[in-house]
Amino acid sequence: MTATEEPTTNITGLAGARVLVLNWRDVRHPQAGGAEQYMHEISRRWRAAGVDVTWFTARPAGQPAYEELDGIPTFRAGSDLSLYPRTAAQLLRTRGRFDAVVDCQNGIPFFSPLFAGQGVPVVQLVHHVHQDQFATRFGPVVAGLGRLLERNVARIVYGRRAIAAVSPSTRTELRHRLGFRGPIFVVPNGTDTLPAGVRQRAERPTLVLVSRLVPHKRVDLLVGQLATAAEQVPGLAVHIIGDGPERSRLQGLVADLALQDTVTFHGRLPDAQRDELLSRAWVTTSTSAAEGWGCSVIEAAAWGVPCLALRAPGIRDSILDGETGWLVERASDFGPALVRAMRELSSDPRAAEVAAACQDWARCFTWDRSAELLAGVVLDQLQSARAAANRRSARSDMAVLADFRRPADAELRSLLRPTDEVVVTGDHASVVLNGCDEFDATTVLGRLGAADPTLRLIDRRELLAGPAAPPPGQSTTLLAGLT
Repeated sequence: MTATEEPTTNITGLAGARVLVLNWRDVRHPQAGGAEQYMHEISRRWRAAGVDVTWFTARPAGQPAYEELDGIPTFRAGSDLSLYPRTAAQLLRTRGRFDAVVDCQNGIPFFSPLFAGQGVPVVQLVHHVHQDQFATRFGPVVAGLGRLLERNVARIVYGRRAIAAVSPSTRTELRHRLGFRGPIFVVPNGTDTLPAGVRQRAERPTLVLVSRLVPHKRVDLLVGQLATAAEQVPGLAVHIIGDGPERSRLQGLVADLALQDTVTFHGRLPDAQRDELLSRAWVTTSTSAAEGWGCSVIEAAAWGVPCLALRAPGIRDSILDGETGWLVERASDFGPALVRAMRELSSDPRAAEVAAACQDWARCFTWDRSAELLAGVVLDQLQSARAAANRRSARSDMAVLADFRRPADAELRSLLRPTDEVVVTGDHASVVLNGCDEFDATTVLGRLGAADPTLRLIDRRELLAGPAAPPPGQSTTLLAGLT
């Protein structure tokens, strides 16, 4: 069954709006990562649809103060820390030039509501909460200040303004650790187009990890478990792709464990070489302490590669336990779990089943969909004076999945909130109604004239993947070519 989404009227509805993006780095920054790719991919789609997008970001050494990136005007000023007062000054100078602000919080907020001008909607975009990470980068005093700014001060300054979080884990942390009480909408990452052609899996059991080698990724936990795994998995090969300040320490640990014949450090590789190695993997891993979302997990899943991971915020959202990978509770159990995973994947039929589930899951996450969902949050804030009939009493964390026969000639998007997600297949419609419980949903569907509706509170899988999420255990595409 092929699902066809209604036209991306959230993005077209945003066309002509002047939207300012605040992010501490852009995609040309030497330390750019998933957070920068996320907002860049969305921004260039908005720009192509006629949204007037502008970026304010940091200026690393050797880069110009102004540059157009994929047609997006990008203004750079300041270092990782001095960026914030420089951005505040720019906001004061440009008051009245922007209709909305997307404020990407990376631990230290921009506090844009103080400077953007009264009445300008501000949508925070949060990948993950940094309370535990400040201490890994700063001394006690600066780390304490960072925690205070992210939690207490940000809660006061941003108030009940809308937030876009990239995963349910991040939303939970925003609620329980930072205390935000305004609407929080989940807008997951996208991924690139699924690889074409047939994947030829390596003959020997192969683990490929693509990661920045930084402390909070905790790659040392993986390396520490490899000695036992290598003894029990004959021919085990481990490829670590990426670089960072932890690389020399990790290489020393590999030498201490006499794993030089098992583990290869490749450093950063061109995309084609990285993808060639990843496409041959049996499994990838994550031992990270916490993430907003598992970007590398989904990128591997797009190749049909499952992930074995410690159960951590963000990562636990990107893996369907037992379907697209396996979640481990304790670091001490990681080595035995790796042995079990490799033995399970040694069966070609089982490996093909897992690969198909991985690709089906990855197919749910596209940048077009992410751009549409975030546009819906911004548009919702621009249209905040909506009619009382469209108000809902449930907090935004609740959502209902509604399936019904589509009324003839009904333009569903125009009758729903911008933050709702619609998928139509023929005369059947599936809609995620955000901020709804079953009572509110019944009222909304009555206004739509929906026929024969079925309603249920949404689960995590459907919240992340949308109304067209594949049902559990029902993969639709097999990945051929496993050897």
